[in-house]
Amino acid sequence: MVKVMDTLLSPEGCPWDRQQTHQTLKKYLIEETYEVLDAIDEGDMYKLCEELGDLLLQIVFHTALAERAGKFTMTEVVSGITKKMINRHPHVFGEVTVENAAEVLENWEAIKQKEGQEGELKSLLAGVPRYLPALQRAQKVQSKAAIIGFDWPEAAGAALKVEEEWEEVKSAWEKGDQEELQRELGDFFFAAVNTCRLLKFDAEETLRAAADKFTKRFCFNGEKSTTAGFKVGGDVAFSAG
Repeated sequence: MVKVMDTLLSPEGCPWDRQQTHQTLKKYLIEETYEVLDAIDEGDMYKLCEELGDLLLQIVFHTALAERAGKFTMTEVVSGITKKMINRHPHVFGEVTVENAAEVLENWEAIKQKEGQEGELKSLLAGVPRYLPALQRAQKVQSKAAIIGFDWPEAAGAALKVEEEWEEVKSAWEKGDQEELQRELGDFFFAAVNTCRLLKFDAEETLRAAADKFTKRFCFNGEKSTTAGFKVGGDVAFSAG
C-alpha cells in the first residue's frame, strides 16, 4: 500500500493525489471513519473489511505527505503506536497488577499524564479533541474530570441538574435573550449527557438510536409528512417517541 501511494504521488502518478494536503484530506478521513461505524452498526463484516481498508488508505496518504515534507515516516507511525501500547499496558508487559478494567483506565490516564512534552504534565482535558462530535466530546470531558473526583456520586444528582438547567432555559426564553438562551441550552445538553454517562449509556449512541427510530417512523408522501407518532392540532409532532 505504501508503494502504491508512492507511485500515485510521483510525477508520473495521479494529478489529483499530488494536489492534496493534510487540510484537503480531512473531510475524507472523517467520512471514511463514519462509514466504518456504519458497517459496524449494520453488522456487515464484508463491508467493514472494505471500509477499514478505505480508512487505512487515509492513514497511508497522510503519512506519505508527511514523509515528503521530511516530518515523519510510516515506520515512525507504527513504531510509535507500538511503543505506546506497551508502555500503557504495564499490567501485560510489566510488573503492575490490576484487578479490573476500571483500574486499567486509571493507570492509562496516569501514564498518559506523564507523557507530556519535555516531561511536563498535560492538562487532564488536553487530550480531548475539539473535532469530536459535541455529545461525544462532552461525555469524554466529563469522564476525564470524574477521574479526579469531579463528578456526581450518582445519576440522580445529574438528573436534578437537568431539571435545574431546563428551568434556566425557560427563564432565558421568557426574557427573549437569544445569546443567554443558547448558553443555557448548551448547559442543558451538557447536563443531559452527564446523566446519560452516569446511567452507563453512551450519549452519542443514545441520540443516534433516537434519530434512527425517528427516521424509520417518518414517512414523506407528496406534500404531506406523517409520522407513526402523534399529531398536534393537525401538525406533525416531531418526536422520536
